[in-house]
Amino acid sequence: MDIGSTIRAIRKRKNITIAQLCEGTGLSKGFMSHVENNKTSPSIATLDSIAKFLNVPLAYLLLEKEDRMNIVRRDERAHSFFGKNKIRVEHLGQEGSLKLLLLELPPGSPTEPEPHSHSGEEIHYVLKGTVRAEQGEDSAVLHEGDTFSWKSCVPHFVTNIGEEPALLLIASYDEKRVDKDSDLL
Repeated sequence: MDIGSTIRAIRKRKNITIAQLCEGTGLSKGFMSHVENNKTSPSIATLDSIAKFLNVPLAYLLLEKEDRMNIVRRDERAHSFFGKNKIRVEHLGQEGSLKLLLLELPPGSPTEPEPHSHSGEEIHYVLKGTVRAEQGEDSAVLHEGDTFSWKSCVPHFVTNIGEEPALLLIASYDEKRVDKDSDLL
């Protein structure tokens, strides 16, 4: 854990001197120097005092760097194709078992030739176009601005019934997911 470097970076970004931090927390300069250089591990109570002075959540100081905010720039998105129709999927972001995807569905294309199921849950937002969503015995026609969600363990599929490509924003959650694109919809 690199708590000291995090504290130093926050302190410098906020233009706070080490002397000001020590005065505000009651900690010695020598101790703070050791903390910022990761030579000593402060107690939770001490970290809480530092966090309050720096006006940051204590939890933020405890996060590993890879657990902090993750940014995916538009031109850096991963994308893949799946199914017989080679449907394009853009991977907008992932946090643990939660994924955010952008799916472009050509006119007349179903996501899969037959309904399929997998573990997890999904929420779909129709950004553009007209689609028919089917799950078990339920079916609905959805237009731009509509949303639908389902438990993915019930067989389901989506078909673009419009004359233009449909664009769907999909939030998909599954603790057990095997990272396969075919399990997206």
